[in-house]
Amino acid sequence: MSTQITDKLISFASIVDDLTVQQAMQTATMPFVYPHVALMPDAHYGKGSAVGTVIPTKGAVIPAAVGVDIGCGMGAIKTRFNWFDDIEDSTPLSLTDLRLAIEDAIPVSPGNYNSNTKRFPFTRAKHEELIQLANQDDVDLSHSPKWMEQLGSLGGGNHFIELCVDTDGTVWLFLHSGSRGVGNKIAQRHIKVAEAACKENKVELPNRELAYLTEGTSEFDCYIRELGWAQRFAYLNREEMLDRFKWCFARWLGVEMQRVEVDRVVCHHNYTVKTEIEGETVWLTRKGAIDASEGKLGLIPGSMGTSSYVVRGKGSPTGLYSAPHGAGRKFSRTQAKKNFTEADLEAAMEGIEYRHGPQFVDEIPGAYKPIETIMADAEPLVEIVTELKQLLNVKGN
Repeated sequence: MSTQITDKLISFASIVDDLTVQQAMQTATMPFVYPHVALMPDAHYGKGSAVGTVIPTKGAVIPAAVGVDIGCGMGAIKTRFNWFDDIEDSTPLSLTDLRLAIEDAIPVSPGNYNSNTKRFPFTRAKHEELIQLANQDDVDLSHSPKWMEQLGSLGGGNHFIELCVDTDGTVWLFLHSGSRGVGNKIAQRHIKVAEAACKENKVELPNRELAYLTEGTSEFDCYIRELGWAQRFAYLNREEMLDRFKWCFARWLGVEMQRVEVDRVVCHHNYTVKTEIEGETVWLTRKGAIDASEGKLGLIPGSMGTSSYVVRGKGSPTGLYSAPHGAGRKFSRTQAKKNFTEADLEAAMEGIEYRHGPQFVDEIPGAYKPIETIMADAEPLVEIVTELKQLLNVKGN
């Protein structure tokens, strides 16, 4: 059920603090918002605008609302293997061995990149596509000379790699990541350009981080080109990690890599796209939200240790054809470290293979909203295809 907060703000969140609502209300006052801003069930306070906000705009885009992790999102491979029938009783197989193989194949943690870009034969085509796209769209990558080494790396924070089983016991390879350092550099550059443009034009903003770029200007055109490149990088980054994960899984299971995959779902949740809403052309910015157009498959993760979901969009006009991107934080990272201990994390992760250490306490399930509540709130937006439960979790610190 949705709640009309103002004539320009509709909320689907049953658990949301006043600060987040105020931040969304502020975003909704921008004169180019059309027809309204939608607050997703997992919404929480963020930089620029609330995480879990869908913002349709006519003739302008707010770079800080798109966010600094451009194109961040989810990826999943449905395998042909059943955990209970094909794997569970195979005594030589150790989830610890699989986790270590994943960590060897995919660099984790911020600033940790690939030392060898030629290790896997499937990497080259992705590099070549991104080089061609950068040349075609005149994308300046001089700020990130190591962007090729970043492709196929996880990052940190709430990014993860998981081995999961669905309600039928089918094994899924599941992960969450974005455009890494190169996407961050692109975002930061254009956020500064937007702030300078608004200052030069003497635009009064309710919040400096709502600085925008106006369609028809060279600054806007440059942002859209570079944004498109970063979104593609993020997408291919997930594709690359899924390919490496599949490679690790196949070797661990002792099968040919070609035998593993049945289906694949990949989706963004930090991006903007040009679309039509109520007969008007708008830039639809999803900051912490996925595409839930009718029939569209998407992925909504819980926290580490709680269920995630494969979903199908219902195409809700009120929800701006969008859905939540995850559980949404209940406590900040600083507060989570005060509230929970490493022992609490171990108890929450009982039965799941994961990387131990105090550096992961701020990602404890208790720091997030209950995913069951998020999914109940999202009922008007998506239908659940299947539920995923973790057997193994890899996080970057």
